[in-house]
Amino acid sequence: MTLKKRDIAFFDIDKTIIRINSGEALIRHAYHKGVMSTLGVLKAIYTGIQYKYSMKDTHKLIHRMSGWLAGLSEDKFNKISNEILQKDLLPNIRPNIVKEIEFLKNEGTEVVILSSAISSVCVPLGKHLNMDAVICTELEVEAGKFTGRPVGKFCFRDEKLVRLKEFCEQRNFKLENAAYYADSIDDLPALQQVGFPVCVSPDKKLAKIALERGWLVQNWM
Repeated sequence: MTLKKRDIAFFDIDKTIIRINSGEALIRHAYHKGVMSTLGVLKAIYTGIQYKYSMKDTHKLIHRMSGWLAGLSEDKFNKISNEILQKDLLPNIRPNIVKEIEFLKNEGTEVVILSSAISSVCVPLGKHLNMDAVICTELEVEAGKFTGRPVGKFCFRDEKLVRLKEFCEQRNFKLENAAYYADSIDDLPALQQVGFPVCVSPDKKLAKIALERGWLVQNWM
C-alpha cells in the first residue's frame, strides 16, 4: 500500500531502511579490527542498555556513544565503514523500502535520508539508493582524526525536526505535503509534524501512538 502523492519524503536509516542498527555494526567491526577494546565494547553495550531503558539523559548517552571514536584515524574508520556497508548494511536493506523509494521517485517525489546515524554510513547508503539528499550526524575531525564530538548537534529526536523544517523551507516544501518513514518513538517529534507519517515496523511505544492516531504502519521485513 502506498500513499497519495507527496512532494518530499524523508527516511530514517536504522531499523527503517535497514533491519539492523548501523551503530552496533560499526562497534562490532571496530572491535574485530582491533581499534576498539573489549572494555570499550562492554561500555558501549552498557550505554546501549541505558539508552534502551531510558536510564539516563538520552542526549548525554548519544554523546557518549560517539566518544569511542576519539583519536581514531578518519581514513581507517572510513575503511571500516565501507566494510560494514558491504557486509551488513546493504544485505539488510528492506526490499519494500527500495520499492517505495522507486515508486516515490517515479511520482516525482524528492527522497531524503534523515537519520541520527553518522555520515560515513548515511552518505554511501544514500548513493546506493539514489537518494536526492542526506541529512545526518557529522563528526568532527582534526588533523585527520576524530575528536569524538559532533559537528553541531547530533541529528537526533528534536534536532531531526529542526533539520527537516529547515530543509523544507530551503526547498519551498510544505510540511503537510511531506512524509517521514521511521521506526522509533524517538522519531515522534518529526513524525507528528509531517502530513504523511509512516511507521515502519515500529517499536511498541510508536506502534501504540500510530494506532491511536490512525497513522500508516508498514510491517515490512
